[in-house]
Order: sequence, then structure tokens, then C-alpha cells
Amino acid sequence: MKKIKSRWLALLAALMITLGGSAWAFNLGDLIGVIGGGFVVSAIAGPINDFINTITLNRGAKVEGHTKVVPIVSIGSGTHIGAAQVAGPRGDAITSTKAVAQIEATFMDRLRVKILVPIDSENPVQRFRRVQGVGVSAIIDVKL
Repeated sequence: MKKIKSRWLALLAALMITLGGSAWAFNLGDLIGVIGGGFVVSAIAGPINDFINTITLNRGAKVEGHTKVVPIVSIGSGTHIGAAQVAGPRGDAITSTKAVAQIEATFMDRLRVKILVPIDSENPVQRFRRVQGVGVSAIIDVKL
């Protein structure tokens, strides 16, 4: 666990240095150019996926299918990047899932709605196709 935390902090520090301390909401094109379409998430995806699977196994909530961690690209009020674990049957569906698009909307002026859609591209602006049979099983946040 200590090793994962150290890696995550090092990657986060490198990202902050690269971005020159700018705000955390970026233009999607700039973001993909700077971090290579989710490089930070990809670098820690395996250990985080294993960690989530261990926790769910120990709590009796194991996923029966296959899981992996992919970037979340939020579009709506600002553009942000995060990570999510997706789950689905072994095979093409989970393999073709490259990211999760998070669409933010407001319903009846009082409810904020976040819609999470597994997609087959890391750039939902360029192409936005839902991967059927795959769902989001965990959201990964970073404490700053």
C-alpha cells in the first residue's frame, strides 16, 4: 500500500510540474496532449484494480467477471480526469473499454446528475460509443 501511495504521489507531482500549477479544469485537447490520454491513470491502473478486487473479495462483494481501471473523462461543467474500475464479462466488451465518459447535467434546476458511460475511446469528443455489457464498479478519487 505504501508503494502504491508513493507512486501515485510521484505521478501527481510530475503532472503538477508539467502543468505549471495551473487550474485543475483543462481543455480536453490540452489534457490529452499533456498526459497522453490518461497516462497517469494507466500507470497506476493495475495496482488499484488489484486493491479494489481484494477489498470486494474480503467483503463478500466479489465481481464474477473481469475488471480493469480506466480514465474517467468528465464533460459538462469543465473538463476533468479521474479513474474508474469497470466490470463485465471476459472478452471483447471489457477489452474494448478504454475510458468512462462522465456527463454532468442538471435536472429540474435542483438535482445534479452524473451519468457514467463506458466507452471505447479515451477521447469522447472525437468519438463517443458506449460499450454494452460493461458497468462501473468503483470510482477512484485522489485526496489533494
